[in-house]
Amino acid sequence: MPHGYDNRTGRGPGLLTRGLSLVLPGVRRVGAQVEPYARAWAEHNHRALSAPGRRWVVLGDSMAQGVGASAWNAGWVDQLRARLASHGHPLVVVNLSATGARTADVVEQQLPVLRDLPPAASTEATDLVTVLVGSNDLFAGGGHRERLPDEFGRLVRALPRAAVVATLPQPRAAARRANRHVQDAAGRGDIVMVDMRAEGPSSWRGRLAPDFFHPNDAGYAEMARAFEPYALHALTAG
Repeated sequence: MPHGYDNRTGRGPGLLTRGLSLVLPGVRRVGAQVEPYARAWAEHNHRALSAPGRRWVVLGDSMAQGVGASAWNAGWVDQLRARLASHGHPLVVVNLSATGARTADVVEQQLPVLRDLPPAASTEATDLVTVLVGSNDLFAGGGHRERLPDEFGRLVRALPRAAVVATLPQPRAAARRANRHVQDAAGRGDIVMVDMRAEGPSSWRGRLAPDFFHPNDAGYAEMARAFEPYALHALTAG
């Protein structure tokens, strides 16, 4: 993998997560998935780089890793991959996401790896690129929430054309300002927007993992459903 990338940010869990894991078994149980899921994706990516076919590059955080799902490949990424294959678009997934990733990590760690990936084998089709990130910025300390809108602006400017980007559904001022960058870029035709405020689950009841933060398999199914039409549009446009 270019840059020696291994699906990790280089940071450990935050202070809040560490504290909650000491007292809440659900947080501890989901947290125990982080390392094995990162390792599984890194091993998968190594194989995927030599596999023939059109490629889908996933950028993002723990939700793109599938943390909270029953298995590393039971999250929204693999569920969407199966949906796209049923529409006649089999894709080779290269998942560059990392648990704990903030928007700056996508720009500074994941996008350089994307740019240096070898060409996909046996195809001239452009890669599908998806992005789901920002929740960690909203809940991190150190001013990350305040910087989130500017980081989203930097992100959308750096992405390849027709990347599929999710908005942030959280009703926070920083999220609304960040989403404006996604909306503006989509309005210019630079990216494809998945508006999770309108397209995401109407309720998370029964769709959350034991930590009550990450989705479970059913929650990830709803996310795959939200992404599906926009990923299909990106695959067939032009």
